[in-house]
Amino acid sequence: MAGHLLKISSLATAVFATSGFYIYGRQLDLNDLSVIRFGRAAATVHLRSAERLRDLCCANRGTFIKVGQHLGALDYLLPEEYTSTLKVLHSRAPQSSMEEIQQVIREDLGKELSELFVTFEEKPQGAASLAQVHKAVLHDGRTVAIKVQHPKVQRQSSKDIVVMEVLLRVVHWLFPDFAFMWLVEEAKKNMPLELDFLNEGQNAERMANMLAHFPFLKVPMIHWDLSTKRILTMEFVEGGQVNERDYMKKHGINVNEISENLGKMYSEMIFVHGFVHCDPHPGNVLVRKCTQSNKTEIILLDHGLYQVLQPEFRLDYCQLWQALINGDMSAVKRYSLRLGAGDLYPLFACVLTARSWTAINAGISSVPVTHSETAHLASTPSTPLRLLLCSLLICTSARSAGSSGYGLLALSSAAEDVEIRTNAALYLPQISELLNRVPRQMLLLLKTNDLLRGIETTLQTRASSSSFINMSRCCIRAMARHKISKTQSRRRRLQITLAESLSLWRLTMYELFLRVKGSTLGNWLTALLAFLA
Repeated sequence: MAGHLLKISSLATAVFATSGFYIYGRQLDLNDLSVIRFGRAAATVHLRSAERLRDLCCANRGTFIKVGQHLGALDYLLPEEYTSTLKVLHSRAPQSSMEEIQQVIREDLGKELSELFVTFEEKPQGAASLAQVHKAVLHDGRTVAIKVQHPKVQRQSSKDIVVMEVLLRVVHWLFPDFAFMWLVEEAKKNMPLELDFLNEGQNAERMANMLAHFPFLKVPMIHWDLSTKRILTMEFVEGGQVNERDYMKKHGINVNEISENLGKMYSEMIFVHGFVHCDPHPGNVLVRKCTQSNKTEIILLDHGLYQVLQPEFRLDYCQLWQALINGDMSAVKRYSLRLGAGDLYPLFACVLTARSWTAINAGISSVPVTHSETAHLASTPSTPLRLLLCSLLICTSARSAGSSGYGLLALSSAAEDVEIRTNAALYLPQISELLNRVPRQMLLLLKTNDLLRGIETTLQTRASSSSFINMSRCCIRAMARHKISKTQSRRRRLQITLAESLSLWRLTMYELFLRVKGSTLGNWLTALLAFLA
């Protein structure tokens, strides 16, 4: 397969190169080229199919919208026409009527709206696949947000999953290389949890307690007396979506601070606690300037879907990220194999890091990135991950893997971006196979990584090294906790604690070095040393 794809890529490169010289020599109109005309026709077909799929999701609602939203996040698998079209399902899901909402409240809380609330806004603050949220005021003056489940979702969800399973089996029969049965498996497991709003409330409180040491995190308080399996009443908190740069600029919110704090939160969830909020799309992550403290806050909403990582899986994942960050390729292979990637471990590394295999194998710290480059990436219609996944086997001319240090702290260069784009879309069967190989809990982590990376790209903060430094800190702490839990020796515990402190101190020194290097003083010293040399 690799040899066959290499021949295809070589032929494609030759064709495009020849076309380039031909166009240059003849000064032809690009619209006259068959490849351009074919590409435009293919894109139109994709767009029409995507629009029909979106309309189907909107018509069937409920579970179909949930799966449509998931497909909209698979930038690394689907053409851009599908992902951009289906992404609107996050914010434009069909709404239930006011009569339907009143009926759910009447059935579950046993009272009319006027008995429960002074005011209840009929227009929802937002509508999602399973529910919609309304703003209301209680009789004691507190403003709340009421999340009310669409009335038919509970009854239809199991039937919808059966329908999707049949459709996916037919697709798999027609196209054996594209096996997405994991979508159905995940829906079967997760849908009952997401439909239980009491479970969501418990997740919210657990998260608030778990990350209480982060003063920048705000999780709305739950009103349990007005909550049921289909209704969740919580504190109303206003803010702008995390991807709204204009809102942040207007309110004096530092986008780099937001990006760094978001990375801290998720590194802590994944590596230290193994309890991960798995739906950080922009509608669920708000930002605001707190009027009381004047400090920036991140508001985390929608706690219905969490991934609980098994300890062995979490520790292997920690070790893998440490290996990727430190450029230890033998460890990258070892822990990728432990996580089920098999011989597709190079692709797995590309998926996790959003880097090409050439860059990973060569020692990524040698490739800097500029802010203008990051801005360019943010302006492209496809997210970086979609372009980065398909670059593994063609890049076998990588340099030796002996580099050390924090290799991932520098992000992709322009040359790497060109390499990735050149090789995109060649390895969709391998990606499908990888997704079917890895543990199920990895799928939600990949989705989470993709959503977070999309936010970073929109905020144009991909050039920041802070996310990887925070990630490394959490990995060090997690491994130290595990080792301490496995020994009864006080001496050994002291050794582990001292080793942890030393590693964290070295990381802090490295972070300080990067800050000085990126400052005006650092630039001045670099110029001076270059002049003296």
